[in-house]
Amino acid sequence: MAGEEKPWSAAGQWVGREWAEVRRSVRSARDVAGPERDTLVQSLKAAGAAIAAWAVSGWWFQAPMALLAPWTAIAMVGSTVYQSVRTGTQQFAIIALGTLWASGAMALTRDRTMAAMLLTLPFMMLLGNYRRFGSQGIYGATTALFVITAGVSSTSTVGHRLLETLIGAAIGLLVNAFVLPPVHLRSVRDRLGRLARETADLLDAMAGGLREENGLEGSEGRHLRAARLTVSLQGVSDARHWAMEGARWNPGGRLRRTGPKPPPYAEDMRWGRVCTRVLAITRTLGGIGDDPEIAQPSPDFFHQLSDVLGRTARICALEAELLTSSAPNALREDREAASREAWAGLDSLTDTFHRLEGTAAAVGGELLLETRQLVTELDST
Repeated sequence: MAGEEKPWSAAGQWVGREWAEVRRSVRSARDVAGPERDTLVQSLKAAGAAIAAWAVSGWWFQAPMALLAPWTAIAMVGSTVYQSVRTGTQQFAIIALGTLWASGAMALTRDRTMAAMLLTLPFMMLLGNYRRFGSQGIYGATTALFVITAGVSSTSTVGHRLLETLIGAAIGLLVNAFVLPPVHLRSVRDRLGRLARETADLLDAMAGGLREENGLEGSEGRHLRAARLTVSLQGVSDARHWAMEGARWNPGGRLRRTGPKPPPYAEDMRWGRVCTRVLAITRTLGGIGDDPEIAQPSPDFFHQLSDVLGRTARICALEAELLTSSAPNALREDREAASREAWAGLDSLTDTFHRLEGTAAAVGGELLLETRQLVTELDST
C-alpha cells in the first residue's frame, strides 16, 4: 500500500504546486502591471478578435467557411503590432496558397478527397518549411485540409475562403493595433531588476558561505547558480528585442501611457560583465576546494573577501530597487555609500593579500583581481 500511495502523493504535491502558481499569477495580473497582466490582456484581445471575425463572416456575411476568419484573427494578435503585420502577411500568403492548391487538386481529381490529399499535403508540408513563411508555414497544409474535407470546390468558394481569411487578418490586426497595443517598454526594466536581485542573492550567499568554517564546500553549487545568471541575462536581451520591435508601426505611444523608457543598452553590457566576474569568482573558489595541493589563502583573507562580496550584494540589491523606485534620490545615496564601503573593503583585502605567499598568493591574487573588477563594473553607472 505504501508503494501505491507514493505516486498519488507526488501527483498531489505537483497539483498543489501548480495550483499555487496559478493563484500567484492571477494575483499578480490583478495587482501589478507586469508579464502576467500583459498575457491576460493579449489573451482576451485574441478571444475578442475571433468573436468579432466570426460575427462578421459567419453571422453577417453567412460565409460558407466562416471558421477561417476567427482562426486567422487569433493568430494575428501577436506580441507586437509589427509582428501582427509580418505574421498576417506570411499567414495570408500561405493560406491563399493552400486554398488555391487544394481547390485546384479538388477540381483535377473531380472532388475525390483521398486523391486530392495525395496531390496536396506532401507539397504543402514541404512549402510550409520555407523560411520566408516563418512559423506560419503549417497553416498552408491545415487550410488545404479544411478546403479538401469541405467538399466541392469552385471559383466562388475559393473566393469566399480568401475573403474570410482576409477578414480575420484585418480584424486581428486592428484589434492588436488599437485596443491596448502592446508596447513592451517595461519588460527591459523588469528583467534587469530580476537579474540584479538574483546577482545580489548569489553574492550574499557567497559572502555568508565564506564566513563559515568550511565555507568552500558549497562553491560548486554557487558556481552553477552563477552560470544560470546567463539565462536571466538572455531574458534581458529578449526583452530589449521586444521593446525595439514593439515600437515599430505601433500607435501605442499615442493611445496609451507607456511609462518610463527602458534603461540604455549600455546597462545590458555592464550587467553582462558583472555576471562574467561573478562566474569567475565562483569558479576560482570551486577550484580551491577541488585541489588539495593548492594552498588556500588565510582565514583573514576569506573574511575580508566575504565583507567585500556582501557589500557588492548590497549594491546589486539597491540597483534592483532603483530600477522600479519612484523616489530614487535616497536610494542613490545609499548606493554611493555601499560603493565607498566596498572600495574600503578592497583596500583592506589588498593589504591582507600582500602578506600571502606561494600558491596561496596566486589564488588570492586571482580572487582579488576578479573582485576588484566586479566592484569597478558595479561602480561604472
